[in-house]
Amino acid sequence: MKSAHAITGSGDWKKGEAVRPIYFISGLPRSGSTLLAALLRQNPRFHAHMSSPLAGMVDAMLGEMSDRNELSVFISDEQRRRVLRGLFEGYYGQDFAGDVIFDTNRTWCAKLPVLSELYPDFKIIACVRHLSWIIDSLERAMQRNALRPSFMSNFQTGSTVYHRADGFTMGDGLVGYSYNALKNAFFGEYAGHLMLLQYETLARDPAKAMAAVYDFIGEAPFQHDFNNVHLDTEAFDAHTGMPGLHAVGRKVAAQERKTILPPDIFRRFENEAFWLNKQANIHGVPVV
Repeated sequence: MKSAHAITGSGDWKKGEAVRPIYFISGLPRSGSTLLAALLRQNPRFHAHMSSPLAGMVDAMLGEMSDRNELSVFISDEQRRRVLRGLFEGYYGQDFAGDVIFDTNRTWCAKLPVLSELYPDFKIIACVRHLSWIIDSLERAMQRNALRPSFMSNFQTGSTVYHRADGFTMGDGLVGYSYNALKNAFFGEYAGHLMLLQYETLARDPAKAMAAVYDFIGEAPFQHDFNNVHLDTEAFDAHTGMPGLHAVGRKVAAQERKTILPPDIFRRFENEAFWLNKQANIHGVPVV
């Protein structure tokens, strides 16, 4: 398959002889991106995993090729494109099997103009969830690992749930940055490359959710096993000091529960799901 949003292949493929498409998974934290990757991996044609370092690598190289480097006068925009595309080609190269690549990072929604320069027909699947339940999920993870101060709270040991909720949702916070990037993508000029996948749909009707994903990216449908899901993230979670943070259940199912947040915190974010306002969806972004 040849595509304008493609990288060099793996296995027996050689540079210049075959290309494979790359799609992007982004959106809000604790909203199903790891579960989505675990399901996509069931398709032997696909490679997907939790967040990759590529978005950060792109940022680093953009900075090094900017005018803060006095030698940037020797770098053309076409060279910048080749260098950045080379990051994808070098990273995925022959080490990752699969005819189709899905790269996950919450910051991709903030990089749509860059992606448009690299892969003009790029597509992003953005996972979303009600913010109140995202904060609830983060707080549960913090309390579950109470003996291990976390990067999610800047390793503070004396904070309250109010401090943590404020920190999560500030402009550069774990949730706030992703939320602002999502709005930027949803209302911006590149919104036509975007699809929003609600956590509620993925958990309650995974067959519908996956069918919508396949339709969005134009791939042939695949019969997924929603009762036997697996993705090993134990080593990464242990390294970050948050064991179980990205664990996915063996069976895809919605878990009804009561929030552990104080009522005022939960109510603070209950109306922030802008994607549910059909009148505000001025670009017709598909919301599943």
